[in-house]
Amino acid sequence: MRTKLPRHSGVLLHISSLPSPFGIGDLGTEAYAFADTLASSGFDHWQILPLGPTGYGNSPYASRSTFAGNELFIDVRSLVRSDLLSESDIACPPPFPTDHVDFEAVLAWKLPLVKRAALRFLQKHDQTDRTFDYRMFCDSERYWLDDYALFMTLYEHYHDARWFSHWHEDHGHRKQGAIAAYLAAHAQEVEIWKVMQFLFHLQWLDFRRHVNRLGIKLIGDLPIFVAADSVDTWSNLELFKTDTEGNFTALSGVPPDFFSATGQLWGNPVYDWNACAHTGYRWWIQRISRALQYTDILRIDHFRGFDAYWEVPAGQITAEHGTWVQAPGQDFFATLRRVLGEVPIIAEDLGVMTPSVEQLRDTNGFPGMKICQFGFSLDPQGNLDAYDEFLPHNYGYGCVAYTGTHDNDTTLGWFKSIDSRLQAETCRYLHCSPNEVVMSMIRAVIASHAQYVVVPVQDIFNLDSKARMNTPSTCGPGNWTWRLTDSQFHRFPSDHLHELLKTYGRISVEKLPLPV
Repeated sequence: MRTKLPRHSGVLLHISSLPSPFGIGDLGTEAYAFADTLASSGFDHWQILPLGPTGYGNSPYASRSTFAGNELFIDVRSLVRSDLLSESDIACPPPFPTDHVDFEAVLAWKLPLVKRAALRFLQKHDQTDRTFDYRMFCDSERYWLDDYALFMTLYEHYHDARWFSHWHEDHGHRKQGAIAAYLAAHAQEVEIWKVMQFLFHLQWLDFRRHVNRLGIKLIGDLPIFVAADSVDTWSNLELFKTDTEGNFTALSGVPPDFFSATGQLWGNPVYDWNACAHTGYRWWIQRISRALQYTDILRIDHFRGFDAYWEVPAGQITAEHGTWVQAPGQDFFATLRRVLGEVPIIAEDLGVMTPSVEQLRDTNGFPGMKICQFGFSLDPQGNLDAYDEFLPHNYGYGCVAYTGTHDNDTTLGWFKSIDSRLQAETCRYLHCSPNEVVMSMIRAVIASHAQYVVVPVQDIFNLDSKARMNTPSTCGPGNWTWRLTDSQFHRFPSDHLHELLKTYGRISVEKLPLPV
C-alpha cells in the first residue's frame, strides 16, 4: 500500500495587517477570529513576519530587537479586562485609517497607553500569581530583557538617534559606571519596558494556544542579519566585525545581478563567525530558542548566508565592491541540533543558489521555497520554459510553494505589470481567462506536489498592487503598512477554499467536515 505523504496549507498575513479599531493589527478579537476562519477553511498553518519592535522605516526585518515582541501588537482591550486600563482610556481612539497603518500616529497614541498599563501593573504591589509570573519572566528572560529595557529607555532619552553615532560615548560603548548611574536614575522607566514585554508575552502565549488548539501551526520569520541600530548589536558587539574603536567594518548585501547593476547594499553589520563559534553559537541558539517560544516553524530569511554571504567594506555606497565570505553553516546547524534537537526550519533559498547552499539545505532536511510568479518568463522563441523550477508541475515534495511573498507584488498586480505575450502564456499554462489568473495560480500551487503551500491573503482577495506589503530596496511610505479592512475580513471565501484544499488532499480526514 502506498504511503500517503502529508500535505499542508497556510496563509501569509502579518499581525500588523489585521483589522482593529486602534490603527494596527494586534492580538485582540480579530487575530482570534482570523485563526478561526483559517481553521474553518481547512488551512493548518499561518505564516507571519518577524515580531520584533520596528524602528525607522517600520520594517520588521530591521527591528530594535530580535528577542523582543512589538509592544504595538498588545491588545488594549485585554488590558481593560485585566484592570490595567479603563474603558475611558480606549473609548476614543483617533480616526486611524482602516486600510493601512499610520505608524507615527499609532505610536503616539498607543505606546503611552500600554506604558500606563505597565505602570499600573507595577503600582499594584500585590503578591498575586501574575506578579510572581512577572518575576519568573524577568529571571528566565534576563539574558536579553535587561539590555532591551535599558536600550529602549536610552533610545527615548536620545530621541531615537542611532546608538553608534549620536549617543554619549559612555552610553554607546556601555561604560559600566555610566550605565549603572543611568539605571539608578531611570529605574522605573526601564521596569516599564520589561512589563510591556511581559504583557506581550502573556497575550502571545494565549493567542498561540488558541491557534494550536485549532490545529494550526504558526510559521515565524527570522532574518539572518540584525539591524545595526539595535540592541542586538549594542549589547553583543563582539559578535560582529568591528575595528578597535567598535565601528562596523563590513556590511551585508548581495552583488550586482540581473535585477540591479550595483547590487543591493542592505547595511546590516556582518557576523564575526569565529567569535560566534568560540561561544558555541550561544547567542544564535538563544535567538532561535526564543523564536520557538512563539512559533512552531521558523522561516530563515537569506538562508544562503549560512553558507556564504556577500560582505561589503564599510563606507561603500553600493554593493559592487564586495566579496563572498564563507560561513560555518554545517557546524552551526550541527551544534544547534545537539542543543535543541531537530528544529523545524524553512530555508529561504531564493536567488542564485550554489551547490554548497543546496547541500546545506538538503543535508539538514530543510524545505526550500518555490515562488510561482518566478516561473513565468519567456524563452527566445516566446514560450514558457516547461522545465522552470518555479512552475508548479516541477515542484518536488520537500518545498514550500507560494504564489508570491511579502516582497513580491500581489499576483494580480504582477499579472497587470507583465507584457501581453507573457500574459497570454500565463493564461495558457493556467488554463484560464485573464480575470481568473489569481485563483487559477492558487489552484495550481495547491494542486502541486509541494509538501506545504502558503498563499498571501492579498491573493485570496484578488487585490492589486495597492495591497503590496513591501518593495525591496526602497523606503517608500507604503512599505509594511497594508491592512485588511473590516469588509474584506468578513468576506473570506472559506467555503471555496475548503473545497479546493479538500480536492487536492490538503485537509486531514478529521478536518474534512466544514465547521459551522
